[in-house]
Formats: sequence, structure tokens, C-alpha cells
Amino acid sequence: MFNIPKGTKDVLPTQSYKWQYIESTAREVGRVFNLKEIRTPVFEHTELFRRGVGETTDVVGKEMYTFEDKGGRSITLKPEGTAGAVRLFVENGLSSTPMPVKTFYITPAFRYERPQSGRLREFHQFGIEVFGSEAAETDAEVIFAASSFLNKLGIKNVRLELNSIGCKDCRSRYNSALKEYFKPHLDDMCESCRTRFDTNPLRMLDCKEESCKKTVASAPSILDYLCDECKAHFEKVKHILDCQKVRYAVNPRIVRGLNYYTRTVFEFVSDDIGAQGTVCGGGRYDGLVAELGGAPTPAIGFAVGIERLMLLMENTGASYPKEPVPRIYIGGMDESSREAAFTLASALRSAGISAEVDHMYRSVKAQMKYADKLGAEYVVIIGESEMQSGELNIKNMRLGTSATVKTDEVYSYLKEEKEND
Repeated sequence: MFNIPKGTKDVLPTQSYKWQYIESTAREVGRVFNLKEIRTPVFEHTELFRRGVGETTDVVGKEMYTFEDKGGRSITLKPEGTAGAVRLFVENGLSSTPMPVKTFYITPAFRYERPQSGRLREFHQFGIEVFGSEAAETDAEVIFAASSFLNKLGIKNVRLELNSIGCKDCRSRYNSALKEYFKPHLDDMCESCRTRFDTNPLRMLDCKEESCKKTVASAPSILDYLCDECKAHFEKVKHILDCQKVRYAVNPRIVRGLNYYTRTVFEFVSDDIGAQGTVCGGGRYDGLVAELGGAPTPAIGFAVGIERLMLLMENTGASYPKEPVPRIYIGGMDESSREAAFTLASALRSAGISAEVDHMYRSVKAQMKYADKLGAEYVVIIGESEMQSGELNIKNMRLGTSATVKTDEVYSYLKEEKEND
């Protein structure tokens, strides 16, 4: 017997409709915000993530699934969706198309980290990436799209936290201030923070170690180091959100975990999925397209972890639609009536009606029990008399009522009943 690899999870037949609901909701958000779906490979050249995500990030340094293929090339299973989306934008010349280019994706991603509730080694993301606009309105629209997605799923108890980490010039000044602040405290901080001090001091603000949190709490705020242009951009983003009555809190400690972010960064956070409660995160990455070989192009996006989202929905009682069930179960009493049942089911399926028949040669009594377990809305059993008369007795399983319907009118009957529901 083979066991599933650690950090992965099967989706069972009784659960797949929940995934389909979330994915269809994501696609509906894509439709109303005029986003076009993109699909990128599950694996890319490793250098894409080293340059795009950043050598100093935990994702690249510790968590990527990297291997050498038979041609001697270094290949990595994608740990996130943005780098691949940018590569797609550059490689396919989308910069020559009308701007902005507004895209979304639903994709698996892979990170080697300690599995925990809602956090797996193979996980799935719904993400949005918008290229070509540096306007604050675009930031607000992307944030509103994320909020709309969560609202459509019935998730209410999340809070939007917002920050700006400025441009390269802002961060250069801020990194110097952070180094000056943290230097006297390094001996009391964790090993990761001591490493980040030299490579990326901004990431020290994101440390989850209790021994570091008190020190981080008194660190300088990035908002005090924003240049006039970045400050004006952030103020306009907040103004637009205020006008749209989108509630948020400014959190100057949000830096996100990937190096490509600039200016606006944001997270939707919940207290119902444990200490690491980020459900959705994103922000601007105005320098990434150029970093990966394209012309300088502003961009912004976000990603939602679907597994963490499902955990939140479970913990907060958010509802799913009912699991789909057969519209009608058609049983047979013998060989010839089973053939008639199959023929009728095939005709109904071709007309778009969900129908089920017996494949296990059950007795009539067992077929009725099986139809009930399936949750079939209607049940009909075909026997010799039904085949001779051309009339069927269709039972409504919810109401317990029955109706006599001609065989060639079953579709019309079910359609009419559906309209009356």
C-alpha cells in the first residue's frame, strides 16, 4: 500500500464540490473585474524564482522544490504564482497590448515547509496580477477584488491591513535606519534575524519569534521614510478605499515575505486560523517586470491560499451550496428494462439533465435505497408494464408525491418541475 506524501492532501468525491464552488466564485470575480485567466507551467527554470522572488527570502533559501532534469537544467516547482505570471507577460509580448493587462490564475504551488493546519507542501492559490498601471486606483481595485471574493464566499470576520514600503530610495534610507536600530539588539535576536540584518533587514520586521517581537515593536516605521511621491500615492490609495467604504487599518509592520514588493502592500487577516492568520496577501511590484527582462512596467497583485481559505470557512461556519445530486434515478427490473432505463438516462443527459442508473445489478428494493443515498430528487423504476404502456410513475423524493408521465415527456416534466421549485 502506498501512502500520500507528507504535506499533501487528497480531494475526495464528497469534498470536490467545495473546491468547485470556490473556484467558480474566483472566476466570477474575474468576470466582473474584467480579468482574463492565465495558466503557467507547474515548473519553471530555477533562476526565475531566484531573481524574481529573491535569494534572501525563506522561499528561495529554504522552501523550494528544486531538481536537475535529464538535460542538466535546474528546475523548480513553482512556490508562488507571480514570478511565472511576469515571465508569461514578458515572454509573450503582452506589453505591446492595450494596458492595463488584467489577469487571474488558479494554480497549485509547492513549498517545503513544516505542514500544519491550512498550510501544506502542495497548496493552491487564486491570484490576480495587473500589469501596466501605476495609478492608485489600480491598487484600490485589486484590494476591492480581494474583498469582493471573500465577501462572496460569506467570509466576514477578516480585517484588511495596509502599508506602504515605498520605492527603492525609500527602502534604502529605511534599511539604514533599521540597521542602526537593530545593531545593539542583535545578540538577543534569533538566528534568522541576525542573518537578515546583513541581507534584508526589512524582513526582520516579519519575524514570528517571541524573543524578537518586543524588539521589533519599537523599530522605526517605514511610513516616516517615504519620499513625497510614495507618500502621496499611499494617501490616494487610502482616500479611494475610504470613498468606497472599504474598512482597513494601517499596519506599518506589514512587509510581505518576498523581495519584489514596492509601495502598497496589504493583507486580509483572520484570528480564526491560528497565529499565522493571513488569508490573502499582495501588493505592488513595480520593478519585477524589468528585473525579469521586460521593459519597466508597474504591476500589482495578490494571492489567496485556497486550503487556508477552506479552513477559515470551516472554522467560522461559512456555508457552501448543497452538494450536487442526480436530478433523477432511473431503475430497471430486468435486463430489458435496465436497457430502457439506460436509454432514457442517455437522452436526459444529452439534454442536460443529471441522471443516474444502476450499474451493480441491484434488486428494485436495493436500487431505491441507493437512489435515496445518492439524494436523487426523483426516482422512476421501469418494468414490463411501463415499457408496454409508455408511461412512467415518477416519484418526487422530497415531497413524497408521484406523477404519471409519458416516457417521451420526462424531460419536459422535469424542466417544468425545476421551474416550479
